Amino acid sequence: MIIYPDIEVQDGKCVNLRRGVIEDPIVFDMTPLEAAKTFEAAGAEWLNITDLDGVLQGGRHNADQICEIIRTVDIPVQVGGGVRTMNTVEWWFEHGAERVILGTAAVKDRTLVRNACAHHPDKIVVSVDARNSMVVIEGWKVTTSFTALEVAKDLESSGVAALIYTDIDCDIEAPEASFAQTTELAVAVSIPVISSGTVKSLDDISTLRHLPNIAGAIVGRALFNGAVDLQDAIEIAAAPYEVPAFA
Repeated sequence: MIIYPDIEVQDGKCVNLRRGVIEDPIVFDMTPLEAAKTFEAAGAEWLNITDLDGVLQGGRHNADQICEIIRTVDIPVQVGGGVRTMNTVEWWFEHGAERVILGTAAVKDRTLVRNACAHHPDKIVVSVDARNSMVVIEGWKVTTSFTALEVAKDLESSGVAALIYTDIDCDIEAPEASFAQTTELAVAVSIPVISSGTVKSLDDISTLRHLPNIAGAIVGRALFNGAVDLQDAIEIAAAPYEVPAFA
């Protein structure tokens, strides 16, 4: 299982959103580039970078900061946020992104997903965010009529490299939140699933490592607030799974 340190960029700053509210970010005391270099030094294999301004507005709003990271680090970077056209997909690949993430666009425009996957095999990732199992788009502001499982199953034949599944109930620490939704979706599809919104501690990484078809975990806030040490997280995620012996 791969740990993907998450860097969210808003107005050129490294931030995290309180309960997903884009108007009320936590601003961290380091630049996006400083965060990227810190994560790389700690042993990160990948970086996950989100242009938060692009999430709501579409387009590239923090491209300078993100491109600086891509040029500077020696590990692959997957980029999302505001990618809603083939032109934008192509732009990011031309500027060094290893993988491009489609979110809202993947739910609203399946043709874009198929075309992007056809032109860039194993390079397109789809992000599905769900609250109470229902997919939400436009920065969690619009609830669709689709369940996360319906969207995931519909994407199986599209050729996406991975599916990022954000369990919003876990992310905002809803009282009834659990790993059940993530487990149900991961078991039901053949696409490798990258879990998001679930890691608050190293114990959560241990849990995810034992779930079927979980290829990775995106970790942001827990790294920045010190709840999770990246080196420890990578070690746990990479440990071989040992089937318990029964007498």
